[in-house]
Amino acid sequence: MDQSVAPILDAVAAYQRRGELSFTPPGHKQGRGVDRRVLDLLVGSLFAADVLATELDGRHEVGASLEHAEKLMAEAVGADHAFFSTCGSSLSVKAAMLAVGKPGDELLIGRDVHKSVASALVLSGIRPVWLDPCWDADRHLAHPPNAEQFARALEEHPDACGALVTTPTPYGTCADVAAIATVCHDRGKPLIVDEAWGAHLPFHPDLPIWAMDAGADICVTSVHKIGAGLEQGSVYHQQGGLVDAQVLKSRADLLDTTSPSVLIYAGLDGWRRQMAEHGRELLDRALNLARTLRGQIDAVDGLHVNGRDDFCGPGRAFDLDPLQIVIDVTGLGVTGYQAGDWMREARQINLHLTDHRRISAQLSFADSHATADRLLSALKGLAAARLEPAHAVDVPEPSQLRMEQVMTPREAYFARTELVPAAQAAGRVAAEMLTPYPPGIPAVVPGERLNEAVLRYLHTGSKAGMVVPEAADPEVKSVLVVADS
Repeated sequence: MDQSVAPILDAVAAYQRRGELSFTPPGHKQGRGVDRRVLDLLVGSLFAADVLATELDGRHEVGASLEHAEKLMAEAVGADHAFFSTCGSSLSVKAAMLAVGKPGDELLIGRDVHKSVASALVLSGIRPVWLDPCWDADRHLAHPPNAEQFARALEEHPDACGALVTTPTPYGTCADVAAIATVCHDRGKPLIVDEAWGAHLPFHPDLPIWAMDAGADICVTSVHKIGAGLEQGSVYHQQGGLVDAQVLKSRADLLDTTSPSVLIYAGLDGWRRQMAEHGRELLDRALNLARTLRGQIDAVDGLHVNGRDDFCGPGRAFDLDPLQIVIDVTGLGVTGYQAGDWMREARQINLHLTDHRRISAQLSFADSHATADRLLSALKGLAAARLEPAHAVDVPEPSQLRMEQVMTPREAYFARTELVPAAQAAGRVAAEMLTPYPPGIPAVVPGERLNEAVLRYLHTGSKAGMVVPEAADPEVKSVLVVADS
């Protein structure tokens, strides 16, 4: 091999040369939204600022700077405690689950979780009690479970150690966290909210209520997603007496790196100051831009921007983050996968999310009329392009999407396994996660008994452009299952 090349550096340089524009995380949008004080400190001295975290303070004050920054964050958002993580919300949500439950405990969990939650089940040995999402059959879209579902589940599983809900979803749809928290607290149970997509919510009253204000006990946020933190920058928050803050911190220490990045810490600290000082103004501009852009995109023939009328109401979501601009492209006769590929290849625009019928552009306060105009122009080009007719994706009915959990995720993951053709996998117990990306919500969790409907969904989805990157067979022509005894 040629040791004179540096593939990642070359790929970054090529990305910059192409002039790509991203409507994805990180929310700082390649630095456009970063506070000038952070840029001035870090950009010109990146490697000089990359020091051991333990060297920021004197030997007898190790961690003092971090502790001060975390207290400032907690005060800024109204939590009792805030903890910084340099390993993303994937670690933070694992720490939260380990702080609430122990091996063998039951935890109520909405089935529309990120793969990090399923990974935590493998690591912890916690037994999931799955709650079906609120399913919009017309739009083939899952929204978070509602409070009534959590109440019924707690009646059936009174010994459960707590509950976990994901809100906002990657589509921007939100649960009624206050109602779910009341249901849990009336029974003495803590509520974990995976709010990875909602770090900005505390800083503007026109956004959905953020989890701490709604009564959650632990809230996990990804500052890199819509905030101005660096990738992997996460903060998890705690309040109240149902979860011990020191236990939560201890569980994170089990998983966290012993060499945290000061650069990521600095990004989190700088973003908190930026939001505390200017968040209302910055988000005002972002919300106004999103409002205008939504109307402009919706006026393009063949495109429909999903809004509150589509996503919110009885049996659907409770609220909606308008900065997630979700666009239905079925009027163009194409899939979201095709549309996303065309936007990147023809117009150098990266979209936040693509699925069998939608694309999504994530706005943040780093966006401007210039970036919005470029997105709108590209979408008009997409509407005028003549793409091949879409491959049909066979999306199962809700009753078929939910498979029986016959083993715990941990038991199935560590069982003796075998790779079998997908055509022969129905009825077998999955030993792997099958997770379409984006948005990273597992279609299959280890321990679930596979059925033909879900296997057909993954197969037809793969043919239509769905990506299942971490499967044993990314094309899902074969599946890893628990070996028959």
